[in-house]
Amino acid sequence: PDPGTLASVLTEGVKNTIGDSRVKVTYEPEYVPAVPPAMPDIPPEQLAGMIKATVKVEVLDGNIAYLKIQHIIGEEMAQKVGPLLLEYIWDKVLPTSAMILDFRSAVSGELSGIPYIVSYYTDSEPLIHIDSVYDRPSDITTELWSMPTLLGKRYGTSKPLMILTSKNTLGVAEDVAYCLKNLKRATIVGENTAGGTVKIDKIKVGDTDFYVSVPVAKSINPITGKSWEIDGVAPHVEVPAEDALETA
Repeated sequence: PDPGTLASVLTEGVKNTIGDSRVKVTYEPEYVPAVPPAMPDIPPEQLAGMIKATVKVEVLDGNIAYLKIQHIIGEEMAQKVGPLLLEYIWDKVLPTSAMILDFRSAVSGELSGIPYIVSYYTDSEPLIHIDSVYDRPSDITTELWSMPTLLGKRYGTSKPLMILTSKNTLGVAEDVAYCLKNLKRATIVGENTAGGTVKIDKIKVGDTDFYVSVPVAKSINPITGKSWEIDGVAPHVEVPAEDALETA
């Protein structure tokens, strides 16, 4: 009689049967499928303001840059507001001698943003195969490579880079952390990440108000031949999330 309870029982059954914690059954009579927002036609300054609201930047004692990122923007957005991001954020942290990227509350992002971030911490040559993403609905595998040219200067490969993680770090941020970890470019400090996915679809069950959320793409790292999905990204230094910044 209670659809919500049924949904949670079904979720447990599915998880135990296929061993994938990302698959969920939900009851949502009011659900409206999300339409990906078109690039808003608002001035770049206003867009940059919105992005600044999801990024915290400061220079800590010891000339250490601290960047807290909650959403990883995609290529289209980066190109539109890039010069402003350089001015507001990147130019402030470039002269520092080490950097901390705080992904502890990063739960969303665009796949096309992965090469952007990783490339700032690698050399322009040779190009590096960062990740491969297999998309099941289209049956297409997309290779993500480092970028030969970027807006602004690279942070480079020699200055220490720490990435802070929590059990809530999800999706695209996990991918970035996994890539930089396996390129041996970053030290991960904090908790094992959530073990999400790069893409989830919500599928309606027949003519009901029940939906099944299913991962429909898979990230395969070219270095490990494995994925960070389900198991998450293990830190080099495991500490509770609230202690990660001090530890780093």
